[in-house]
Amino acid sequence: MNKDLKSMSRKELEKLAVDVKKALQNAQSRDRRDARKAAERAAAEFGFTLNELGDEMPKKEVKAKGPKKPVKKSKPKYADPSNASNTWTGKGRQPNWFRAAVEKGIDPSTLEI
Repeated sequence: MNKDLKSMSRKELEKLAVDVKKALQNAQSRDRRDARKAAERAAAEFGFTLNELGDEMPKKEVKAKGPKKPVKKSKPKYADPSNASNTWTGKGRQPNWFRAAVEKGIDPSTLEI
């Protein structure tokens, strides 16, 4: 069933597209029917029907989305000696003032609050 698509008119191509879509739907229905029959045979081997097995299938639990818990801010551990409002918790990236003080040779324990 090789068709030369380049030589077909637009109407012929549109009809072919509709026919292909119908054929795909029929093939999917046929595959679904075959899969169901195979599943019924497999369940029957164990003495069950698909309906009996379907009731026992675990259902996916959906977590309730409520308000998010507030994030606790960490307490500052270090303070800038030249400006006490500059503080750092000791977590994350080092602030420039802390890095500069350490580079000057100041011991980090002296910067602790």
